[in-house]
Amino acid sequence: MKKFNIRKVLDGLTAVSSPSTSPQLGAKENELIPETLQSEHFQLCKTVRHGFPYQPSSMAFDPVQKILAIGTQSGALRLFGRPGVECYCQHESGAAVIQLQFLINEGALVSALADDSIHLWNLRQKRPAVLHSLKFNKERITFCHLPFQSKWLYIGSERGNIHIVNVESFTLSGYTIMWNKAIELSSKAHPGPVVHISDNPMDEGKLIIGFESGIVVLWDLKSKRADYRYTYDEAIHSVAWHHEGKQFICSHSDGTLTIWNIKSPAKPAQTITPHGKQPKDGKKPEPCKPILKVEYKTTRAGDPFMIFSGGLSYDTVGRRPCLTVMHGKSTAVLEMDYPIVDFLTLCETPYPNDFQEPYAVVVLLEKDLVVIDLAQNGYPIFENPYPMMIHESPVTCCEYLADCPVDLIPALYSVGSRQKRQGYSKKEWPISGGNWGLGTQSYPEIIITGHADGSLKFWDASAIMLQVLYKLKTAKVFEKARCKEEKPSTEIVDEDPFAIQLMSWCPESRMLCVAGVSAHVIIYRFSKQEITTEVVQLLEVRLQYELNDLESPEGGGDQTPAPPTPSTSPSPQTTVPQTHTSTSSNSSDGIRDNIPCLKVRSSPLKQSPGYQVELVVQLVWVSGEPPQQISSLAINSSYGLVVFGNSNGLAVVDYLQKTVLLNLGTMELYGSNDPYQRQLRSPRKSRQPSGGLCDINEGSATSEDRCKSPTSVLLSVCPPRGSIPLDNRDNSFSRSRSSSVTSIDKEAREAITSFYFCETYNRKTDGGLTPSLWVGTSLGTVLAISLNMPPAGEQRLLQPVIVSPCGTLVRSKGSILRMAFLDSTGSLLPSAFEPWYEPNAPANGEERDKVRKRRPVSVSPSTSQELSENQYAVLCSEKQAKVISLPSQTCAFKHNITETSFVLRADVVQMNTGICVACFCANGHIMTLSLPGLRPLLDVNYLPLTDMRIARTFCFTNLGQALYLTSPTEIQRITYSQEVCENLQEMLGELFTPVETPEAPNRGFFKGLFGGGAQSLDREELFGESGAGKAPRSLAQHIPGPGGIEGMKGAASGIVGDLARARIALDERGQKLSDVEERTAAMMASADSFSKHAHEMMLKCKDKKWYQF
Repeated sequence: MKKFNIRKVLDGLTAVSSPSTSPQLGAKENELIPETLQSEHFQLCKTVRHGFPYQPSSMAFDPVQKILAIGTQSGALRLFGRPGVECYCQHESGAAVIQLQFLINEGALVSALADDSIHLWNLRQKRPAVLHSLKFNKERITFCHLPFQSKWLYIGSERGNIHIVNVESFTLSGYTIMWNKAIELSSKAHPGPVVHISDNPMDEGKLIIGFESGIVVLWDLKSKRADYRYTYDEAIHSVAWHHEGKQFICSHSDGTLTIWNIKSPAKPAQTITPHGKQPKDGKKPEPCKPILKVEYKTTRAGDPFMIFSGGLSYDTVGRRPCLTVMHGKSTAVLEMDYPIVDFLTLCETPYPNDFQEPYAVVVLLEKDLVVIDLAQNGYPIFENPYPMMIHESPVTCCEYLADCPVDLIPALYSVGSRQKRQGYSKKEWPISGGNWGLGTQSYPEIIITGHADGSLKFWDASAIMLQVLYKLKTAKVFEKARCKEEKPSTEIVDEDPFAIQLMSWCPESRMLCVAGVSAHVIIYRFSKQEITTEVVQLLEVRLQYELNDLESPEGGGDQTPAPPTPSTSPSPQTTVPQTHTSTSSNSSDGIRDNIPCLKVRSSPLKQSPGYQVELVVQLVWVSGEPPQQISSLAINSSYGLVVFGNSNGLAVVDYLQKTVLLNLGTMELYGSNDPYQRQLRSPRKSRQPSGGLCDINEGSATSEDRCKSPTSVLLSVCPPRGSIPLDNRDNSFSRSRSSSVTSIDKEAREAITSFYFCETYNRKTDGGLTPSLWVGTSLGTVLAISLNMPPAGEQRLLQPVIVSPCGTLVRSKGSILRMAFLDSTGSLLPSAFEPWYEPNAPANGEERDKVRKRRPVSVSPSTSQELSENQYAVLCSEKQAKVISLPSQTCAFKHNITETSFVLRADVVQMNTGICVACFCANGHIMTLSLPGLRPLLDVNYLPLTDMRIARTFCFTNLGQALYLTSPTEIQRITYSQEVCENLQEMLGELFTPVETPEAPNRGFFKGLFGGGAQSLDREELFGESGAGKAPRSLAQHIPGPGGIEGMKGAASGIVGDLARARIALDERGQKLSDVEERTAAMMASADSFSKHAHEMMLKCKDKKWYQF
């Protein structure tokens, strides 16, 4: 993985990119290779955000539409419907969302923010937008309440006052409830902020107001005075009504619940301390932690539910946060994994004056969303269908693949479906609103996330949805320390020793290779059959290079030089894990040498269907110095090779024969043409272990030795580690280094930063294509290694692969990030690959025979005679992009991407109509360049500031898709394709769907006759301008929003977007017209029947006298 210098990142943040292209060979290639991509094919926009809302702060639910809204501390709003329907919006101010209120079944939502503003969101469009905002100037908002089917919103303030807002016009009413009027003489002190407002379920004219200090007031809206005041000596956190409106319950800071009859304000009807220990002498129970919220829900058939968060005894130290469900005589305490932010009880009815019939509880935790089934015994949780556990362990790296092989997602799903947990509720997920979009995008997409605990998750990301397919735990390969004291002293990181740093994946063959922070590489094969591996295959690599001070041989007197013989392996390997302890050497002075950082398990490993370990490669400590972390990694299934590099050098591993083919220091790659003068160091100097990109210190035999005798890798018996002779390097090899182009100081060490396997021309004189490995370094050099492959089949497993470095090909400014190859027509040449086969097929089965005969798939360039050049290599570094003609090795095109910043991620991607280079810079710019001409096609300053998490996880993929981790818990997907932007409106789900509001509860004959039912109130008369007058202008400022149909403009542009908007507008209009027609017809029918009845009545009564009635 590329290591970032934080100072470099910060310097690059404010910089602006300054591109310049220079075709080196004139227009010759340009004429021969027409470029299909133009700047109008590119447009940048966000598509969808997945994952758990980061730092949630509030929640609301629409019980009719069945939509859940979550607000966050950064002003984000996430809306969730049925699985696959989700939406992300952002308040411009970025202030925390303190409360959310749905206009139930209206397709609108009110949000209250910590900056004392309230906003009305229109949810009737695919991308919700703000219709109105109101910013309070003199009051701090603490609580909001919007009664069901009312347009008047009550807003409580820190000063204890209540203001009323008309949500249709977003204007303040002149009606205000002042705190001093509410409490009058009942308290000498200020009652504190308003913590609760709600109207009596049976009488809209009565409002209950809870003040923090412990005072509750029942306010009569018509008479503008308090009916009752209820005082308790503990602070109030929340209040809830019984649906009949005769009782309410308060939760307090001492862990008590008080239940009050509304007509008995003197003392509570009941006081409960649910988790307090009851003393025998009748005294008050011990105080507990505050009960932060309580809900009181009734059922027709049985006892009511009392549900609350908090309230645990103070002596339960270390106990996890809990939600308590009290139902009749049973009390269930449900432990949560994270602190509770908020919870809501989902009920069958939206009417507060009916039996509530609760069926589930939605619990919003700091890092999770849990839904509890109240209808089943034991209160099981529902299986969460949203992709919310991206952050189960922190994400350390990402890979994204669009247009992957079609059989891949079903294969991963079939092995992943066996990993599912049991014990979930059998019922359907209760948040089921909205409709899916009509996506025309049909290609499969996969996202892989690597995590700090060593796990990988494979996600199906097709059609802007996200669903987990399969989880792989790489830590299973290693022995785990049971406690901190047992931790091996060889570990090079304090935490998360298994964290995934890099991934290389061949989707066609399904071969997977991962590199972890403890300098380990694991190679996996995909199998649909379960196997037990008796011994995990292991290779250990001593990747180290000492430049001994050869001018003064007597300086190394403590060594016994021995000439390297072909029989000694260039790097010690063990294929049996049991030899760990016997071969690791700690010399008498305790210097760690030849010990890997982690211990591979020695017991048999049961491997489930899915990814199964093929080989583990570990870098070992060298003379007391820890191995450097791996900075680059690549796998090729056609050649059966894995290559990885770090700041010391690189190693090529043959995973079929389980051998190390090459173990080279960066300098040895250059051979005698090294342009740098390296500082010599004596091996006697003791060095402190250090992380990151460190000294260049590479391993044993010279490159000539390695390349001449690759068989030694196969034939050698690994000597005990302590007895490996130090290599007495050939003097002429070290002395013949060129005396300098530039001198490398100690800070700028050359690391291996990228690899590419290909069939290409390594030398100008090459007449044909040879399998090759191209290597890019942090100093901008590209070198080649040629691979001499044995014939396929049996011979591939018996004969050695011969690898030989070919020296430097190209030099560029900045670290090499990406390499790719084009054929003579400018089409992308993919690396050769082998199709997937079942590795655990029976040995004598037909499938195994088929495998042996199968040839790897390799794409050969078109054989065109009139073109002088046969291939083009595309190289992208931190500073510039180059296109090199092969085999002549001349630079055909060059483009300086940025002078003042640097590129963090670059990918060569396939678009619908051509290929391009996509780059993401440290200053936040996203750019695309045409190929092969490197013309700038797109340059957008997308992210004004970028942090390390974005830099680490940003990746582009084919067909204009890209993603990054926008917060520790959320993936943001973006597109840079004009076509995807235009179709986005179609693909997005709809949050609002027309649903009938349930019928109001029947009041019953006697209740209607004697006034026992719900009392209605003409709020318009009370709060409207005619009744209450105007509010002072200085109190709040009205800001019209960009909402309505105009809000869609940001979502889609161009003619398709316009047509879509017009169609939606027409649909809405048609719907309204049909509603009006139906209403008119109904009115005509009722008028008709009324006139008939009136006529009959007239005929009946025509001739009767008054006394006959």
